[in-house]
Amino acid sequence: MIRFARRHMLGLESYTRDELSFVLETAGAFKEISERNIKRVPTLRGKTVVSFFCEESTRTRVSFEIAAKRMSADFVSLTGAASSAKKGESLLDTTRNLDAMRPDIIILRHSSSGAAEFLAQRVACAIINAGDGAHEHPTQALVDLLTITEHKPVIAGLTVAIVGDILHSRVARSNIFALRTLGAHVRLVGPPTLLPPEAAQWGEVVHNLKEGVRDADVVMMLRVQLERQGRNYFPTIEEYARYFCLNEEKLGAAKPDVIVLHPGPLNRGVEIASDVADGPYSVIMGQVTNGIAVRMATMYLLVNRPSAELEEELAEARRAAVNGDETIATGRGF
Repeated sequence: MIRFARRHMLGLESYTRDELSFVLETAGAFKEISERNIKRVPTLRGKTVVSFFCEESTRTRVSFEIAAKRMSADFVSLTGAASSAKKGESLLDTTRNLDAMRPDIIILRHSSSGAAEFLAQRVACAIINAGDGAHEHPTQALVDLLTITEHKPVIAGLTVAIVGDILHSRVARSNIFALRTLGAHVRLVGPPTLLPPEAAQWGEVVHNLKEGVRDADVVMMLRVQLERQGRNYFPTIEEYARYFCLNEEKLGAAKPDVIVLHPGPLNRGVEIASDVADGPYSVIMGQVTNGIAVRMATMYLLVNRPSAELEEELAEARRAAVNGDETIATGRGF
């Protein structure tokens, strides 16, 4: 029987196949809640979740807030610009003050790699890494995995092409670690300047977009993260788009049942053309929907640290999803 014993959600590099599968299974059960007419359960009633975002965000911040409120948690949203950090207070001191208010979870997004792990070693509450520098973004990778499994139930053996600014992408790193653990063949596609030195250790490396997506089951496009680039990694955006913007013609080299993902925000005409982003192979809106289920599952698992009871509840939630039952009432709030 699988147990989830993690105290924090910091990154996926050390996660096992069983742990990843367990979180995805839990998220699948929580997704059923979002399909109900009344989208609220008492799963985290009496718990307090603090969102502390020191970088801009739309999808991640809002999906965490919706996820927390759907589980009846008290939710407090704080940004770096509205915190005492503007007055010179350190990240550690700000977080220690938040922790002294006894929240159950702090969700942190920060520009420094390792910030979440640094704080996790110094506070009592659970820390969820919502993106730290160019390090990891674990919940987004879990969102991507859940979306993939809805279209390709078995990840082992899939060819997944990750395209774009892999050097600066925390989403790419989390996905690479998780996909490799689950047995996928990872192909990294981009100009040499936007691939990290260790890219060849992570997967197949290709510098031509059409060859990179050839026979791929999944294509994951990444945004060029100009805000993280301290120098020029290519001559112009127009030249980058000429070679690495995914359009229908280039996507034609992939498998006929390929799916296309993008963590957002989209830069249309730069890394992805509108005919692909809005086309029949795109599952981008599905990723957004799945973001709530994954973040519900993550918060639930960290706060409740479940044992044998969870398996029974998951089974009940799955039965209800099959039967269309919206009247589940269990002791833990499914």
